[in-house]
Amino acid sequence: MQRIELYAMQPKEIAPGYHARFVHTAHNTFSYVDVEAGSVIAEHSHIHEQVCWLLEGKFQLTIEDQPVIFEPGTVIIIPPNAKHSGLAITDCKVLDVFYPVREDYKNML
Repeated sequence: MQRIELYAMQPKEIAPGYHARFVHTAHNTFSYVDVEAGSVIAEHSHIHEQVCWLLEGKFQLTIEDQPVIFEPGTVIIIPPNAKHSGLAITDCKVLDVFYPVREDYKNML
């Protein structure tokens, strides 16, 4: 068993206004992100499947040119290599789960 104190971690800014804390398992990366209202994450893609769960706030996610606005309790699954971007309409808390592990995020520790 491994115990992790999430809020004892120093957040890392992965994009302007996006402050993340990471938990890595053998197969997944969990990214707990506090997002400032109005912050944009530019269009990008990656090899990882991404499960995006909005915990608080209102967020617009655009996947393959299709915008979706979602609120707490909504889970969006982004397939590997899909182009996507995001906009925080309000302050948000997001949990992103990636498979396989995000090695680039591991290096941010």
